[in-house]
Amino acid sequence: MPDNLPQLPAMDDIKDLLRFELEEGRIWMGEERMVLLRSSELRALRRELIDSLGMERAKGLLIRMGYIAGQLDADTAKRLRPDAPLFDVFSVGPQSHMLTGQVKVIPVKLDIDEEANSFHGIFEWQNSFEAEIFLAEYGVSYEPVCWTQIGYASGFTSRFVGRPILFREQGCVGCGEKRCRIEGRPSEEWEDGEELSSYYRPVRIADQLFALQSQVSLLRENLTTEQSFGDLVGCSQKFLQVRQLLAKAAESRVTVLLLGETGVGKDMFAKALHKGSPRHDKPFVAVNCAAIPRDLIEAELFGVEKGAFTGADQSRPGRFERAHGGTLFLDEVGELSPQAQAALLRVLQESEMERVGDTRTRKVDVRLVAATNENLEEAVQQGRFRADLLYRLNVYSVLVPPLRERIDDVPDLVRHFIDKYSSLHGKQVQGITDRAMAMLRAYQWPGNIRELGNMIERGIILADQGGQIEAQHLFPHVGEHPGPPQESGQVGESGGTFTGAAEQLLDEGCDLASLERALIEGAMQRSGGNVTRAASLLGLTRATLDYRLKKLRSG
Repeated sequence: MPDNLPQLPAMDDIKDLLRFELEEGRIWMGEERMVLLRSSELRALRRELIDSLGMERAKGLLIRMGYIAGQLDADTAKRLRPDAPLFDVFSVGPQSHMLTGQVKVIPVKLDIDEEANSFHGIFEWQNSFEAEIFLAEYGVSYEPVCWTQIGYASGFTSRFVGRPILFREQGCVGCGEKRCRIEGRPSEEWEDGEELSSYYRPVRIADQLFALQSQVSLLRENLTTEQSFGDLVGCSQKFLQVRQLLAKAAESRVTVLLLGETGVGKDMFAKALHKGSPRHDKPFVAVNCAAIPRDLIEAELFGVEKGAFTGADQSRPGRFERAHGGTLFLDEVGELSPQAQAALLRVLQESEMERVGDTRTRKVDVRLVAATNENLEEAVQQGRFRADLLYRLNVYSVLVPPLRERIDDVPDLVRHFIDKYSSLHGKQVQGITDRAMAMLRAYQWPGNIRELGNMIERGIILADQGGQIEAQHLFPHVGEHPGPPQESGQVGESGGTFTGAAEQLLDEGCDLASLERALIEGAMQRSGGNVTRAASLLGLTRATLDYRLKKLRSG
């Protein structure tokens, strides 16, 4: 590009990314949540960092903070102006810097050769906020002081060009000059490139901090051993209550019945209970009773002797024998056949069983954990489930709350699933945008944690390598509008909300329980009593609607 650069392009498209949600206390720049800070606050923060960490460490920390922000804006630039000239696309970085009130940027020279993958740029800065607050606090400096801004320029350009580009201040108002002037080149073209690069690598703050960290880690490990189980993730009050109930049950061999909607993670709670028990080094065997044909479930659980029925050409142990000494998890226990229920009751009462087609009694030592999303008391009334078996299973029942009742756990679960699926798909992402997180927190989660895991896996697949998971990756029907979702209503396929209807219902004194009942009854009426079609109208799975219908009828 020539030295006589054109003027920066119009920045209406960048300004359109900035949205104020004043009544909600939020500001958005595209999908990122922004915060307005007074310069006096930043001045105090900078002073604390310098006083606590020293000048060099504070400088490195602020440079790295700016570097991360620059990288994110480089991703935005290529999406915002995909068909614009290269200069206009690159200008998104300087203009974003200007829009956020940090500095006025004047391009002096910009030479980008995409084929040769080379870069050289010179810019002037006016009205640098960092120079102003440094001068107000410390007076004239002997070296440049616009640390966050220089980190931003390096981060933006490195991501934009696709190789490490480092900027340095060749002149700074903080040093008593009239203007700040910055220059950027590939790191290897600077004679002191290694020294410059060192600021972009995290360094030890103080040896004392690491000594303290070791002590804290040891204490945390002790607390973890006592208070947590397995891979459970969460911090909400309802999650902690369930975890505490499991902790109390773990040391005993009491039969535990896990209740809750489909997808809430009952299997994970069962595994955690096993890992927190004295049987943790013994087998954990899981069976989904709904996934096995009813005429085969008894043989699957208790084993079979050769010749017991057609196709039984050899003897084999069942799940109970395989779980001997450990834990057996029976999911969807309400689907057991009457014969299997009778055999299960015998195991619970006598700790003994017989294989199908055998007359020999075998002793088994198994800790049973059962789970269901069905109302077993109603199943007993309908003659589908044995009352005496329910009494044996229901000694220690734990209700696992749906995800919509533990929304505070969503950020932790998102991080967990990002780590899991990033490794599975060999793809690294930098996390999730603020807008996407806001939408996840506003969503009602009919499919619970299973749905969240599937959604995050989809997001990782669709996100750019090294980029962020965006709202449109998670919610395909959400519009491209840069504003945040409205939490007062669900986003529909058209991108609209039910804000007006919600306000009217609130004015009429309609509570959530009444609204849920009306919607379910309306869907059942419209579908002619067909539960599957009604579930589709409501955006639920059949199992979830079955569960809610039973709750309504029992209530």
